[in-house]
Amino acid sequence: MNPDSQKVSPALSEENAADSPPAPPVARREPVEHVLHGDRRVDHYDWLRHKESAEVIAYLEAENAYTDAVLRPTHTFQEKLYQEMLGRIQQTDFTVPYRLRGYLYFTRTAEGKQYPYHYRKIEKEGSPEELLLDLNQLAEGHSFLGLDSFDVSDDNQLLAYSTDSTGFRQYTLRVKDLRTGETLPERIERVTSVAWATDNKTLFYTIEDETTKRSYRLYRHILGSTDADILFYEETDERFHVEIGRTRSGGYLLLTSASHTASEVRFLRADDPLGPFRLIAPRQDNHEYYADHHPGPLSGLNEESFFIRTNSGGRTFHLVTAPVRNPGRESWHEMIPIRPEVMLASVAAFKNHLVLFERQDGLPYLRIVNLNANTANFLDASHRIEFAEPAYNASLGDNPEFHVSHVRFQYESFVTPRSVFDYDVHTRERILRKQQPVLGGYDPSQYVSERLHAKPADDTRVPISIVYRRNIVRDGSAPLLLYGYGSYGISMPVNFNSNRLSLLDRGVIFAIAHIRGGGELGKPWHDAGRMKQKQNTFSDFIVSAEQLVARRYTSPEKLAIQGGSAGGLLMGVVTNQRPDLFHAVLSQVPFVDVLNTMLDASLPLTVGEYEEWGNPQIADDYFTMKKYCPYTNLERKAYPTMLLKTALNDSQVMYWEPAKYIAKLRTLKTDSNLLLLKINMGAGHGGASGRYDYLREIALDYAFLLTHFGIRA
Repeated sequence: MNPDSQKVSPALSEENAADSPPAPPVARREPVEHVLHGDRRVDHYDWLRHKESAEVIAYLEAENAYTDAVLRPTHTFQEKLYQEMLGRIQQTDFTVPYRLRGYLYFTRTAEGKQYPYHYRKIEKEGSPEELLLDLNQLAEGHSFLGLDSFDVSDDNQLLAYSTDSTGFRQYTLRVKDLRTGETLPERIERVTSVAWATDNKTLFYTIEDETTKRSYRLYRHILGSTDADILFYEETDERFHVEIGRTRSGGYLLLTSASHTASEVRFLRADDPLGPFRLIAPRQDNHEYYADHHPGPLSGLNEESFFIRTNSGGRTFHLVTAPVRNPGRESWHEMIPIRPEVMLASVAAFKNHLVLFERQDGLPYLRIVNLNANTANFLDASHRIEFAEPAYNASLGDNPEFHVSHVRFQYESFVTPRSVFDYDVHTRERILRKQQPVLGGYDPSQYVSERLHAKPADDTRVPISIVYRRNIVRDGSAPLLLYGYGSYGISMPVNFNSNRLSLLDRGVIFAIAHIRGGGELGKPWHDAGRMKQKQNTFSDFIVSAEQLVARRYTSPEKLAIQGGSAGGLLMGVVTNQRPDLFHAVLSQVPFVDVLNTMLDASLPLTVGEYEEWGNPQIADDYFTMKKYCPYTNLERKAYPTMLLKTALNDSQVMYWEPAKYIAKLRTLKTDSNLLLLKINMGAGHGGASGRYDYLREIALDYAFLLTHFGIRA
């Protein structure tokens, strides 16, 4: 196909019909040959990897100019959507304060400001507020700002925090003296996690490798010292990354080293920062375990112990205890047994109770366990917090203190705004502390949330969560946006988003397909959609789309799909396999050049992800990936309308993946549907960091989708 033959859809061109549609950029072809396992491949767009090249930057800017020109007729619509979404947000707002060592910590937002302010105040009536961090000030001179670590010392006087000003997720650690407001001379680069010792002068931190961005070293730093920081641990297995943290009890520092399939934990008393770390249990292939601490004693727990969540007895995990003095596997004692139908996803330890985060049949649950119960079966001394809606999201909120009788949790659904509750673990009373304000007269009764199941050929039940306006008629005429991810065992939450109302109120149905490869049904659900089972992820999404069409929620002519990162891989595969099923595709920071990326071990994250996708140096893994890789499998045929979005400073999925994909597809597609690439030249994997900039990105996405649904401004 001649790439200049692409045309702008009538919906986009009607506002400037006298203007000729612009021609898309044409990337030069420069063949690079690859041969592996007897397989010969030619990549004509490998040159786009050279970020420092003026020609590459010029090409990316030409793609942006083309996209801007094509979408110019939607600028009025974009502005309308932006103002609409902004009008639902309480711009000057605050978070619910959480308690920590006599202080209340919270953030504020101010109208017109991109970033929040971090405050605290003494927990006493009438006490003044103390500004800890002004992210707007830190962002001055930068187009991006991300905050990662935010950790206050035990004496409440020092704040360790880390920021990124490029979007590359490379964080710099600073320490602020909260008594004077002075930022101390300490400046440590590439920090990935931080934890204080109890002496209020010793910081433990992990750093990433400069090339691969793998968190691999643990150091100890003493404030004010001019000596070189002590290297405590280096992870030499490139599949593993390390993280340092402090237990909620305050008693221990835990160094967790984990891959996608195995882990091990080392521990050090927080009041002994010069001491050695000890190992709980050595790593074993396919064995994951994670620890928390309890000082004891309790009924059935007579001494200081670790709670350990482990999959040693089954993929859905169970809970064991082990004494700190001898924590090896020979001392593990089961507390909560394996339940094949229930995934034990995490455990939070408090003085008198545990909170278990569980997943069952695709839904999240919070279970409270009474640690003072005199029982051999702690499930008998537990209860779940009840939720009534058919699809929802529930998660632990900010709970930094150990000696508490309540649990803070967050609850939301497609129709219920995010709500913060304090839950009394004894009386089971829940107190609503705050519900996210939605300005403009939002009425949840006007929306319907449902949960269906699609059935692939192997009779698996794939959950689908749906929301739409109550007045929608199910006759196949409604536009529908189907979202999917399906990788890394990550679950897609059924969350509230006031921006989404701009779609729902225009008659668009929104749905999430909770496909295999994700974590909605636990670790077995992840296992069934990774490595050689990866095709299940794509088949589940296609079957979910077919189910929505068969049930008359929509039709292929009205069906759009969306995914980002590994969800962008999903978008690429399903449009290769079933381009007839989808009308439009919105693909964000898409992982579409799987084979070439996984063959380059120097790239960030590659080696660690062999356990998710496979190692292409192994022939079977290579040909499995080649079979579905979106870039490799592009072919001469018709494709849906597409908008791909990326960022120049993305450290997770490099900008060149969608750039190469677009360049190659333009030479192959036989249709006249739009093919657009939008590059944020000053951000990373998550897009814009400022809340107003981020809203404008969503306004562009929605204008693109709505226009292609035939919905005008």
